[in-house]
Amino acid sequence: MSNQAIAKFIDNNPIVFNTIPRFLHAVLGTLAIFGLAVGWPSDHWLMMTFWTLIASYSFFCWTSCFHEAAHQTLCGSKWFSILVGRFIGTMIFVPYHVYRESHIRHHAYLNKPSDWELWPYSDPNSSLWFRRIFCWLEIPFGIFTSPYVYARLFFRSDSPLTNPEVRRKIRNEYLIIAVTWTAILTTVALTSTWRMFLFAWVIPHAIAGVFQTFRKFTEHLGMQSYDPLLGTRTVIGSNFITQVSSYFNFDIFVHGPHHRHPRYRHEALCERMDQYQQEHPELSYPVFQSYWAAIADLVPSMVFNPGVGMNAGAPAPAVEKSHDVNDFVQDVAAEVLGQEDAVVPVGMRHDATSQDEPSQSHVAAH
Repeated sequence: MSNQAIAKFIDNNPIVFNTIPRFLHAVLGTLAIFGLAVGWPSDHWLMMTFWTLIASYSFFCWTSCFHEAAHQTLCGSKWFSILVGRFIGTMIFVPYHVYRESHIRHHAYLNKPSDWELWPYSDPNSSLWFRRIFCWLEIPFGIFTSPYVYARLFFRSDSPLTNPEVRRKIRNEYLIIAVTWTAILTTVALTSTWRMFLFAWVIPHAIAGVFQTFRKFTEHLGMQSYDPLLGTRTVIGSNFITQVSSYFNFDIFVHGPHHRHPRYRHEALCERMDQYQQEHPELSYPVFQSYWAAIADLVPSMVFNPGVGMNAGAPAPAVEKSHDVNDFVQDVAAEVLGQEDAVVPVGMRHDATSQDEPSQSHVAAH
């Protein structure tokens, strides 16, 4: 087959080459869970520690898959995204639709008081001490705090989620979670496999929660701007480890352009960020070449003032454009943000970009 024919085949099969390989972590993750469950090839603490880290990282990657499913861009199939999203949500105690509805508002109202996903950091009524305590509780106990944060959108009386059909779906998903976990825990109890369950599931899941919490903090904590590109930290790796990690997490680390264009395909986000930097050299974007550099930028906010938006020193947000936010939009800056909050100029070429625009996957040099 000629190079031209190979290139054409790849272009016609984007799911095979851009999405399916991103699940390869699951192969090692499944092996790690098996090794932890049966003590294979030995139950030496070094071997168990190795498998625990592998399983934890795989679980962490599945949370990024959950994020992709919420955008309904997983493998280009809406029904497949919902199916996978409901399965993952059931396993981590977060109903698929409550996560999706919260995440839609997170994109539309980034760092604003109406950004329920970043509560309490986005809530100007949350005291500094409460935010500090909650921040440090989230790190070791993310497997508990995350379900609580998302549940607020469904259970709070002041929730903006009023669509009865969506609320019915969420209620049913909570029931499925309750039934599923009752069955799992009953089986574990009847078979007396608590030790296996602890080492193969609970501990890796808890460590994955730590990874996930740090990812959320690194992307958002301490950011003032309501503009998607300036109000999030973006990591575009200059080293192999960061690039591979970003690949298995659907390039969610390239967070700025993802926040502005929530329907844009993950494999093209680096190119879009590079394009914005070239077109607006006067703006200092929070773009980092490694995850460690982004964490170093995060630490002062995490220690002294865990907050975003108004809690990080920003003025009250401007009034958004008239828009009924019930789904992800193509361009948050053009369709939702008020003019005062959209710091990055809104160009027609960006606004017209659709999720089906051809893309080139590359890592920009910054």
